Amino acid sequence: MSHQDKPVVFGTEDLLMSLCNSVTRVLSVATQSQVHYSGMVQRISKTCLKPDIGCFVLFDGGFSGLVIINFSASAAMELYQSYLLSMGMSKDDLVTSYTSDEVSNVMGELMNQVVGDFTGKIRRELQTHITQNQPKMLVLNKQVMLSVDANLDNPEARRVTFYTGNNNIFYLELAMDRTEFIKLYDFEAQEAPDPDALMAQSHNAPAPVPSTTASGDSDTDDLLKSLGM
Repeated sequence: MSHQDKPVVFGTEDLLMSLCNSVTRVLSVATQSQVHYSGMVQRISKTCLKPDIGCFVLFDGGFSGLVIINFSASAAMELYQSYLLSMGMSKDDLVTSYTSDEVSNVMGELMNQVVGDFTGKIRRELQTHITQNQPKMLVLNKQVMLSVDANLDNPEARRVTFYTGNNNIFYLELAMDRTEFIKLYDFEAQEAPDPDALMAQSHNAPAPVPSTTASGDSDTDDLLKSLGM
């Protein structure tokens, strides 16, 4: 089969869907609620940080790109509160303003988990590697639009609408160089490791039984004698 006949298995929209699935999976698990996204995607000319909380992260490697998530104050507070309450914190210990540094820190941590989940899938499913920088958070209490220069040669930009469990809205924007992944030969993608299963396996593993045979004691005695002990 010629190179032109090989199927394109991953393009911009496929990468975008993989990223959206990482967002819904990570946030749904972290907040113990149902986060979902719209079935429609927008083509946009550029990505921007907008009020109330904008978060962005750059990635590079096999391909380059920029991910931005713009949270409304209500969406950010819902995700922040649900995340910490699911971890056992008391509601009295939570801040009440989206402008608090604690809210920005939590949202940055959640986005770091989202992009980490996405880069892991890229490594397993596309057999390439991308790296990310530390997510940056910006609280904007005015209608200010900021563009982030990702130094892309042939950029494509998309926007997807997300909904929290209480139907508060936030937006994900992706800008990346136009790219296509073409399968050269058949392979099976690695399965994502299950941390819970690994922990359970570790806890259920029988403890090693020390050897008490005479030969073991004899070998130990010979070793000690050879060391002059």
